Amino acid sequence: MQRAAALVRRGCGPRTPGPWSRSQSSAAAEASAVLKVRPERSRRERILTLESMNPQVKAVEYAVRGPIVLKAGEIELELQRGIKKPFTEVIRANIGDAQAMGQQPITFLRQVMALCTYPNLLDSPSFPEDAKKRARRILQACGGNSLGSYSASQGVNCIREDVAAYITRRDGGVPADPDNIYLTTGASDGISTILKILVSGGGKSRTGVMIPIPQYPLYSAVISELDAIQVNYYLDEENCWALNVNELRRAVQEAKDHCDPKVLCIINPGNPTGQVQSRKCIEDVIHFAWEEKLFLLADEVYQDNVYSPDCRFHSFKKVLYEMGPEYSSNVELASFHSTSKGYMGECGYRGGYMEVINLHPDIKGQLVKLLSVRLCPPVSGQAAMDIVVNPPVPGEESFEQFHREKESVLGNLAKKAKLTEDLFNQVPGIHCNPLQGAMYAFPRIFIPSKAVEAAQAHKMAPDMFYCMKLLEETGICVVPGSGFGQREGTYHFRMTILPPVEKLKTVLQKVKDFHIKFLEKYA
Repeated sequence: MQRAAALVRRGCGPRTPGPWSRSQSSAAAEASAVLKVRPERSRRERILTLESMNPQVKAVEYAVRGPIVLKAGEIELELQRGIKKPFTEVIRANIGDAQAMGQQPITFLRQVMALCTYPNLLDSPSFPEDAKKRARRILQACGGNSLGSYSASQGVNCIREDVAAYITRRDGGVPADPDNIYLTTGASDGISTILKILVSGGGKSRTGVMIPIPQYPLYSAVISELDAIQVNYYLDEENCWALNVNELRRAVQEAKDHCDPKVLCIINPGNPTGQVQSRKCIEDVIHFAWEEKLFLLADEVYQDNVYSPDCRFHSFKKVLYEMGPEYSSNVELASFHSTSKGYMGECGYRGGYMEVINLHPDIKGQLVKLLSVRLCPPVSGQAAMDIVVNPPVPGEESFEQFHREKESVLGNLAKKAKLTEDLFNQVPGIHCNPLQGAMYAFPRIFIPSKAVEAAQAHKMAPDMFYCMKLLEETGICVVPGSGFGQREGTYHFRMTILPPVEKLKTVLQKVKDFHIKFLEKYA
């Protein structure tokens, strides 16, 4: 075969008249003869197929970017090709991507990032001194004074110090140790890393992970990937999605029959449900975790997104500390934050951190080892996280503009949360609990029995059928509640409240009109 290839190479040059033409023809003929000697082989079977692949990966589902989103992409391509639809654009209300929905970046954050990325700008008079000061501090802590260098696996030291100082300020003086801070590629990376180190055992000893239903699908996806046991506890929809400790007790007792419940995941403020937990509820949860010897995971990425006047964010770390040493010295807790949500909306930087307390010293070494396998989180994301935890303070030249922009974003979100709740609750067959926090509505929808039958005929969950019809008829992309989990016989969808107010009003009106027609069609 090599000889044939060589002959072909010799004979495939440009054809020119002269004595070489015959030589080239002979070479090509000889190559062809050599190739014919060997019989053609059938294509070898693929090593990696759906049957041979890792079954845990195949079991993973992530509804936020699932079938409904793939369909939305197909429709967008059809619109680009000029195919007529009853709408002119697809509105992607399926994911909490603030800047994709038109939210403007925080000026100070982008100034510091620009300075870190292109340090020559440090000499420019166009940038404020407080931004330059932060950029210099970050760069001096980076190898070669460059964001392009690797950092320590746990993250840049000075950024971990700033995170610890932020947590101490946030929690009213409760101390935080930089050595307990791990910078991550968004909060998702931290959550999956901690779960990876927690899952063990086999059979009835396999680790059980307690998650809220409805939940953010990251949790069920990672549990499937790790072949752990998912233990559902249901939030109380009739009580504004409150967490009831009696429901936790039911879930853990039932789970003990088939696994070893070892982890309790809390999302506060809630995603997709938007509830904000009271301090009393958090105390009850911590006591339950202490009593049942559970490792607590507190997903607090929406800690800046609290809208209801009678609600306030309480961190699990602060409440744990204030419950006294019996709890604060014993309950193992990992809490998570991110650049992606809040008022920042910097999803693309993939910046985040986790604080892990009361970890066994031997396990701390194992955790650092596991993190070192991926070398380090993106240093640009670490820098973005630093700006979130170390913003301008009163007296600095950027403070007024920063404060104005931050309050504008959060104020608009609060207005949109109330607008969404009010308009949904005017629609027959839709009920929406108050959106106390986060950035989503999770309304309950009535689906007639004929629509349920039609969904079954299409081999779809009823709320998937509903959301697919909504997309096809209005261009609005939302995520069916079945992708988050819900009580049997109930149906929901998750919709972000991030679009600008006028576009959000249009979206809500289209959903209202669609829902009324849907009820009429399948009555």
